Amino acid sequence: MNAFFVSVELLDRPDLVGKPVVVGASSDRGVVAAASYEARRFGVRSAMSGAEAKRRCPHLVALPPDHRKYSAMSARVRKIFDEQTSLVEPLALDEAFLDVTVPAPGLDAAARLAQSIRQQISSELGLGSSVGVATNKFIAKLASVDAKPVASPSGIQPGPGVVIVDAGTEYDYVQRLDVGRLWGVGPKSRAKLEKIGVRTVPELSAMPEEVLRAQLGEALTTQLIDLTHGRDERPVVPDREAKSIGHEETFGSDLADAEVLHAELVRMTDIVTSRIRSGVGGAKTWSIKVRLSDFTTLTRSHTWSTPIASTSEVIGVLDKLLVSAVNSRSVRLLGVSASGFGSAVQQLDLFSTANVEQGRRDDAIDRVRDRFGGGALRLAGSLRPERDENPSSKR
Repeated sequence: MNAFFVSVELLDRPDLVGKPVVVGASSDRGVVAAASYEARRFGVRSAMSGAEAKRRCPHLVALPPDHRKYSAMSARVRKIFDEQTSLVEPLALDEAFLDVTVPAPGLDAAARLAQSIRQQISSELGLGSSVGVATNKFIAKLASVDAKPVASPSGIQPGPGVVIVDAGTEYDYVQRLDVGRLWGVGPKSRAKLEKIGVRTVPELSAMPEEVLRAQLGEALTTQLIDLTHGRDERPVVPDREAKSIGHEETFGSDLADAEVLHAELVRMTDIVTSRIRSGVGGAKTWSIKVRLSDFTTLTRSHTWSTPIASTSEVIGVLDKLLVSAVNSRSVRLLGVSASGFGSAVQQLDLFSTANVEQGRRDDAIDRVRDRFGGGALRLAGSLRPERDENPSSKR
């Protein structure tokens, strides 16, 4: 999140937008907890004393912190994350790692999801955010910083919002950095590195390992060698069990065509059902969320007696819910979610192969997705339930 504490405060104080504002530092002995980009133009930054901040920017506006407000807003941001993936690892109130491998296989799909998340945070919460997309946590963190706006005495340069680091380019991306951006390099270790002439990552990469070990110890040296090569094998570790799994997107332009909306519903439902089949097994309650062009938001849900995770079975119900909710109006946002998890149960009829064929179809779809990516599932438009206008005719 961009200047999170200050940005939350400005929602209640629009008169201060565009002015140098900090949270904290209400007295000379206080400390800056967060600074707006306008304040950063004067060199004001987090952890700076109030006296120094006001010396650098005499017309600085200091607001008292309200951590309850920030926690509440953080929970709303987190809800948006949870709609996309259950693999969310928060670092603080304003930052988190998301593993989106399942809903967005491939970095291009992940970047589109990142843009969608940023747009949702902006439209629903009025806040700015920046995202790094990469193959591992360390590189994604670096990229998220590079995606942010940059404040300098000459002005505020808008950031790109999303920065993607392609697979195979991690080493080159890290090699352009100062050593201070490597995890584990604090003031003390940085001073030790400067003592042996190391200020940049290339200089660190060129330094003999035995010299680094003598200065930094075995553990930190091993860590830094991995980071200088862009390696980070740590998984995203979620902090809590997901109560729901979902996927939603805000469209670039409003959709009114029923066939197009159905295709989008199929695609999103498939994303959710595949995540549930590969994780919790099944879900009893399935819901759609629709935001119309006038920003009216509607939800519709259906609860089965037992958990299910079959795309074709879920679509048969959600498609009807979508038609009733939209009622020929234009749609700005569409989402699918599921809750009430448990092992999926199929009630097999001894004299029917329908459920077996349904399971085979889901397995086939999963194999297509695994091989070709989520975009291949646009072929699944045939999952629309037949509306037989002539009951006597059978195909």
